[in-house]
Amino acid sequence: MDKLVFALAPALLLLAGCSPSGASGTAGQEQTGQTTGLDPQRMAQVVERAEAMAPLNSMVIMRDGEVLLARAFHDGPSVSRPVNIKSASKSVISAIVGIAIKKGVFTGVEQPVLSVLRDKAPTTPDPLLEKLHIGHLLSMQAGLARTSGDNYGRWVSSPDWVRYALAQPFVARPGTDMLYSTGNTHLLSAMLTRASGRSTYDLAQEWLAQPLGISIPQWPRDPQGIYFGGNDMLMSPIDLAKFGEMYRLGGIVGGQQVVPREWIAASWSPMTTSPFSGGDYGLGWFVSGVGRHPLYYAWGYGGQMLFILPDLQLTVVMTSDTDVERGSAHLGEVRDLLANYIVPAAEAGGTRQAGSGLADQRNGAEPST
Repeated sequence: MDKLVFALAPALLLLAGCSPSGASGTAGQEQTGQTTGLDPQRMAQVVERAEAMAPLNSMVIMRDGEVLLARAFHDGPSVSRPVNIKSASKSVISAIVGIAIKKGVFTGVEQPVLSVLRDKAPTTPDPLLEKLHIGHLLSMQAGLARTSGDNYGRWVSSPDWVRYALAQPFVARPGTDMLYSTGNTHLLSAMLTRASGRSTYDLAQEWLAQPLGISIPQWPRDPQGIYFGGNDMLMSPIDLAKFGEMYRLGGIVGGQQVVPREWIAASWSPMTTSPFSGGDYGLGWFVSGVGRHPLYYAWGYGGQMLFILPDLQLTVVMTSDTDVERGSAHLGEVRDLLANYIVPAAEAGGTRQAGSGLADQRNGAEPST
């Protein structure tokens, strides 16, 4: 049985209910409010360390629905100004796909890619292309040769990104190896556009931006006008934090179910393992842990990070320069700031009653491309 199909059913049962219990912070304003939510002494160390991390541009920390820190660093843009979140876009695309399934735009994760994009397939396609489905694209188990990394430039220089991605040779069977590839999520954007008759941008506005009260400006499109799926989306750090909080709360905003609760559970359930680090990946989300605390995160190149720790009622966003050199020490510093400074501040300062969250802890990480 396909690993995705096998893992998806129990995943739907994992997510326990959470409801907002904290006061709302003042979104979009730079603040460092002292509350019992985070230990003040440790938070002073967080800010001091962040100020020494030159590529870091911003940090937003929310606990139990309250903005406890929202600050720009190193002359970076305001936390309310949209920035390029790079591959953290993949987690946003995953949310849109989950809503599309709930609304009947897609039949489910097992819907074949060629049911929508057959005219973009090669004239004599590999028979494996018939087996490729939505879930494979989300979990990076498509099996197609990657369009990220060294192949990225050739892909985005091609006249038809969708046709190019579908024409790549299979280097693994769908549903097996993890091959991180932005072409996968761009195929999802193309499928959303075809199946709904609307652009991915329009869907993002109606299904995410409006109910969350956030801004998702227009972002780049391919030569056929399809909005880039899985890269270069624009969101402000404070709005990205609101998106993360919505996930932490089981997809609910203001009493409205925005993203299906079961979709979040499935997205946060490991479907595959990174060949680089041995870490876990779900449906557009990385799955890891900090100490005893489960961690779910979106990761964009250069250090565009959205961290969610449900059992600490914690959502953390960090954005950085997008031209950070691949392999630099900055990503390690970002993770260290979370694990050894922010999480201890939450552990020491937390006085609110812990809400329910996903209990399944995983470890690992994945080089972003």
